[in-house]
Formats: sequence, structure tokens, C-alpha cells
Amino acid sequence: MKKKTLITAFLFLMTTWAGHAQHTFESDTLKTQPGNLIITFIGHGTLMFQFDGKVIHVDPVSREADYTKLPAADLILITHEHGDHLDPKAIETLYQEGTKIVLTKKCAERIDRDAIVMKNGDQKTVLGFKIEAAPAYNIQHKRSDGKPYHPKGDGNGYIITFGEKRVYVAGDTENIPEMKKLENIDIAFLPMNLPYTMNPEMVADAAKAFQPKILYPYHYGKTDPQNLVELLKNEPIEVRIRDLR
Repeated sequence: MKKKTLITAFLFLMTTWAGHAQHTFESDTLKTQPGNLIITFIGHGTLMFQFDGKVIHVDPVSREADYTKLPAADLILITHEHGDHLDPKAIETLYQEGTKIVLTKKCAERIDRDAIVMKNGDQKTVLGFKIEAAPAYNIQHKRSDGKPYHPKGDGNGYIITFGEKRVYVAGDTENIPEMKKLENIDIAFLPMNLPYTMNPEMVADAAKAFQPKILYPYHYGKTDPQNLVELLKNEPIEVRIRDLR
């Protein structure tokens, strides 16, 4: 009887721990002139930024978090329409009066809220944040029918300005020419999983070209991010590894 009780208690503790762990995420705090930028790493392509009293969610997806336990959104950014980036249920959970949603044309067709549609090259100021929509697409990696996983013009990366810091969230893309021409990027999130985005060599190639001060590989699946650290060890780029598989 005593052994059975101990096993039951152990299982209860493990279940409780797992439940708490599900809602515990890594975060980094970076200083800017107006105040701190807090970056929370939800998982895969999903991020949360907190700055100047506002909350920005990027590609919120229900499988990555219980959004009833996270702060509601002032701004939601959606990079493209694939299900691991666009989740109407998560958007509804985070939505509150005054929430702004920035997304692509294809994404707008799949949600029931008013939204701001941005295409590649657009720049807008939303809730005081300068937002630039950058191209995000495949050149090499294609489906069996020859079509790219992410066709040019369908998806966005976003450059968001927080104070004097420019943060680039690339979305699903390869090391495209437009990425290599970016300038003055302080923080970059670059995807790193095949066949949909990039391998470590492609990420390193892009990073060497536009030289972000801090680089977070994200959306990296089973790819070992330490390979990227090795590839960039001689570059003045700080590579930070967080749990964004």
C-alpha cells in the first residue's frame, strides 16, 4: 500500500511539473534608450515582445502555448498562412479591444478580424512602432511538383523598431538577396530547418552579409544550432541559442 501511495504521489508531482513547464518560457531582456525590450521565446516560429507597456505576439500558435495564460496582444504580426504560423484560434484568444493585426493578404482571407495587410516592401507605423515588411521566400527548396514551399510575394518577414533597436523576424525564407542587403539590424531571428527554410550554412551566409549584432536561430526543428555557432565563431555576431525548435 505504501509503495502504491508513493508511486501515485510521484505521478501527481510529475504531472503538476509538466503542466507548469508548459507555461514557462525563456526570455531575454535587452536595454534600449526608452526602456527594456523583453523577448519571450514561445517555440518554433512563435515569439512575444514586451516594450513600452505594449505586448506584441508574432505568429502565435495554440500548439506552442496556452494563450489564456499569456498577456493579451496590443499587436499581432503574422508572417504567412501556414498552420504553424497562422492560427485563428490563438488570435482570438489574444485579441482584446484595440488589438491591431498585421499580416499578409493570404492570411487576411483566413481570419474574421479587421487587419492591416502589408506586402513586401511596405512600411507602416502601428501603435507607435515602425514596421517594415521584408520578402520571405524559397529559391532552392521546392515541393515535389516544383513549386517553392514559400513562393515569392506570399510571406513577410518583419523589421520592428523598438527605440533605437531594429529587430528582424525573418519568417519562413532562405538566404535571399533581399536579406543580404539589410542594414543596421540589431537583433535577427533566422529560420533554420530543411527542407522548408535554411540549413546552418545558409543562415551563416546571410548573417555574414548583413551582420546582425545578435542572432537567434529559430524554427530550427531537428537541426543542431551549435553548427551555426561554429560557422560564425570568427564573426562579430553574438549567436544566442534558445529553445525554438
